[in-house]
Amino acid sequence: MPNQEIQLNPVDFITIGTVGPKGRRVFYLQAGQGEQIATLQVEKEQAWALCEAIEELLADLVKRYPDLEKETAEKETIDEESFILREPIQPLFRVAQMGLGYDEEHNLIVLVIEELLSSDEAEEGDSPSVVRLWIAGSLMRQLGKYGSEVVRAGRPDPSQNGHIRYYWGMAG
Repeated sequence: MPNQEIQLNPVDFITIGTVGPKGRRVFYLQAGQGEQIATLQVEKEQAWALCEAIEELLADLVKRYPDLEKETAEKETIDEESFILREPIQPLFRVAQMGLGYDEEHNLIVLVIEELLSSDEAEEGDSPSVVRLWIAGSLMRQLGKYGSEVVRAGRPDPSQNGHIRYYWGMAG
């Protein structure tokens, strides 16, 4: 599906979610506007990096535009119902990279997501598909917090991720 462009401006919802058991979870970034839903497959590390980048961007924006603090202020609790993945969960593509920006004129955060091309597609000179999402600061703050919880919800000890651990006793 290379070279498709999707724009949701502004999104009605955005979430990070998983499908599958711990240790084999598949991560998705999903956003929607009206009836249009864009679901994208991300790596766990990409989801984590996005949540970190959201926090950094919002902190920077509040320094540069102090009035934004009120608009992006955290709610006491996150309504987890609004962050549930919507069906059907059919990814448009796997994500290669993401970038965040700020649209000062419309006071929205812009998330640009680029498709990961296979080596064959890249050799043929195909351009990657791109999804652009415009998101309110308060929704982005909630996404960052919720997404961090989703990423941390895996195994308590990541070193046990499918590996055998050996314990050697010592004779005393």
